Amino acid sequence: MDRHHGDLISFEGIEGCGKSTQIKLAAEFLEKQGFQVVVTREPGATPMGREIRRLLLSPDFSPEAITELFLYLADRQEHVQKVIKPQLERGCLVLVDRYVDSTWVYQGYARNGDLNLITRLNKLVTGGLLPRRTFLLDCPPELGLQRARSRNLTDGSQGNEDRFEQLEIAFHQRVRDGFMQLAKEYPERFVILDGSREIQTIHLQISQALQELYVV
Repeated sequence: MDRHHGDLISFEGIEGCGKSTQIKLAAEFLEKQGFQVVVTREPGATPMGREIRRLLLSPDFSPEAITELFLYLADRQEHVQKVIKPQLERGCLVLVDRYVDSTWVYQGYARNGDLNLITRLNKLVTGGLLPRRTFLLDCPPELGLQRARSRNLTDGSQGNEDRFEQLEIAFHQRVRDGFMQLAKEYPERFVILDGSREIQTIHLQISQALQELYVV
């Protein structure tokens, strides 16, 4: 692939699945291959998005379902127009930590929302821009939440789980099921990885998949 051609790659999964670690390692791998790489996330990649993220993850925030949905969509609209598209036009590989699939799963599948509506709204705010590949890190919810709480302990925020980390285990299982449903529907886009495996083992699998796309 031309190293000056932009492309979008997303990383998805439940809380504590290891996305943030793997996206960092993937960026380092691609940079060593000579690509320009931009790592971004949802929500929170723009000034407005950071305010939306603070609100959405606050344990004190209890929005109606449709309110939560539209806040995520507003963040995505800003993100696509002000970060993702400009970087793609520059020829960068954009690696995004959560994107349209998270909204479909969290605000749709796991909450029994209107999936067709969410699909249409995602298309509206992105202009139909989808990732070329989506790396789905799959692991049991119990493991993911344990990791998330250990991370909170490490960074000094023990006892301050965000709003989603505080939800019941059944919700996180529905999220996991939703992601697997999407992966079955779009096998050409999704790469499913066992998020319970060692970090370097997962990184090797992602690197091999990226190498097939961009290096060979």
